[in-house]
Amino acid sequence: MAVKNLKTLILFLVGVLVSYTPLSATTILQNTSQDYVEYKGEVINSNSEDIIMNAHISVNETNISTVTNSEGKFSLKVPTGIRPATVNISYLGYQSKNLPLSYFKPEGTLIYLDPVMEELSEVKVYEAGDARGLVRAILDNRGDNYIDDPTQMTAFYRESITKGNRNVSLSEAVVKIHKKPYSHYGEEDIELIKARKTADYDRLDTLALKLRGGPFNTLFIDVMKYPDYLFYEENLDNYEFNFEEPTRIDNRYLYVVSFKDLNKEMPWFFGKLYIDAETQSLVRAKLNMNVDNRRAATNMFVNKKPGGTKVYPIEVMYDIDYHQQDGKWYFGYSNAKLLFVVNWKKKLFNSRYQVNSEMAVTNWQLETEDRIKKNENFLNKRVVMGDDISGFTDLQFWGSNNIIEPDKSIQNAIDKIQRNIQ
Repeated sequence: MAVKNLKTLILFLVGVLVSYTPLSATTILQNTSQDYVEYKGEVINSNSEDIIMNAHISVNETNISTVTNSEGKFSLKVPTGIRPATVNISYLGYQSKNLPLSYFKPEGTLIYLDPVMEELSEVKVYEAGDARGLVRAILDNRGDNYIDDPTQMTAFYRESITKGNRNVSLSEAVVKIHKKPYSHYGEEDIELIKARKTADYDRLDTLALKLRGGPFNTLFIDVMKYPDYLFYEENLDNYEFNFEEPTRIDNRYLYVVSFKDLNKEMPWFFGKLYIDAETQSLVRAKLNMNVDNRRAATNMFVNKKPGGTKVYPIEVMYDIDYHQQDGKWYFGYSNAKLLFVVNWKKKLFNSRYQVNSEMAVTNWQLETEDRIKKNENFLNKRVVMGDDISGFTDLQFWGSNNIIEPDKSIQNAIDKIQRNIQ
């Protein structure tokens, strides 16, 4: 079953913290000149005025983009040389909007998206017929529907570990992803451009959760590149597929297919696939893993743990979004959320740790060289990012790189780090 591949998808190392040596983050690129303009704001539902998280914001006729955070807020950095320009804002189930760059402000830009209210006709909804056959079609057609050339993507990665409501570890990085064609097998490479990390180990109860793999954990849930991490193509009969209520993004109709693994012996996947009706391309996936089988889930995710403890996941969720450019889809955003429980033999109460990691592609271009020359900045797939708090004192640390705007809780943690250093 596909579950066998999950140790390569997300690997956790849980062990006693014995010693700690801070490592400096590698810095290759740092823009000191203000050759860009930054705009900040919020994307909101025009009917309910609820915030819209993970909305895609892109500068038309460029590959520059970003996403809103879990509070609907965004930061968009645009090079000064491309003005005037227009910006597209889109999200599943809403009518997309194009706005002139002049509409945007350095702070407080409000963008309202209208929900799609039109009921979809039965013909448009169910013309695909067989849900399992539709899933097989999106896998068979991925070489035609997705960017099928070697591509270099710039992305922003954030990983946070919280204990209760407190942030105990925060990592951020700008990376270059060297994507392989979707029709070819072979894992991809990630090159570190810039990074910062800090951890409050005193709040970890002498238990250190270190995420091995870092940005690879969010890259490997690209379902269209790594379908075997979700299910084997030849074993689709081992899954149940059903059509759900369809939806739309802008003027594109989307089938919604729910699925679940029929084999319940091991931790098993279930979720929803959002499929473009015209091109039969996967646009979005929301995945969950049932981890009721506690022993099997522990063996899957926990590589090592200290004596006198029981460590197991109780919630595992993934989100993946694809975006379209010039008729081709490409990997644009992914998020992984894992909730762990740590039970200590001699403690009355257990501890809960939540690990959130997300990665957003902010720019991309086709690779100019056939072979990539690797250097020390290329990450090992089992990397543990070293701690370096110095970057948190520099308000211009990311320069012109587009990043995911920090949530309020993360921003509070950054503010506290700055105060402690000062």
